[in-house]
Amino acid sequence: MFRANSSMWLSRRHLLLGLALLLSACGFQPRGQAQLPPSVQSVHVSTGDRYSPFYRELTAALRAKGATLIDDGEKADAVIRITRDETGQRVLAVSTRNVPTEYDVYYTIRYDIAVNGGIAFEPQTLTLNRDYTYDETQVLGKSREETVLREALAADLAGLVTRRLNAVN
Repeated sequence: MFRANSSMWLSRRHLLLGLALLLSACGFQPRGQAQLPPSVQSVHVSTGDRYSPFYRELTAALRAKGATLIDDGEKADAVIRITRDETGQRVLAVSTRNVPTEYDVYYTIRYDIAVNGGIAFEPQTLTLNRDYTYDETQVLGKSREETVLREALAADLAGLVTRRLNAVN
């Protein structure tokens, strides 16, 4: 019985090893963090609210991609202008007692990107939203869920903006 389990373990091990070799032979590599192009290594983010979740997520994403954030827009290779950065929630459904039971959390930004003094991407508005159910007996947990959703939306928007910046030639 021990030999059967041992040989089964060895065959699984060989299968996994063979799969790993096959994947490496075809050029598969785990997805890593893409770096920004050399033409946009220094970035200035112009916004009216440096404490918003989106600004925090955007600057963290830019740093993770190797960008140097600078305060002077004149010296930056790229300038990201955030002209709208707002978040909120809307009621989607109410109970028979007229108590909200489902909310929609949204995050909207409007931005444009200038590279080396010229407009690379015209102003555009992005809005992402997620809905969640509300239970009045779990007020603290649902409040935290809303905060987590806002942060996730901000991170997704930051990813969209940095991918757009990454597309600059």
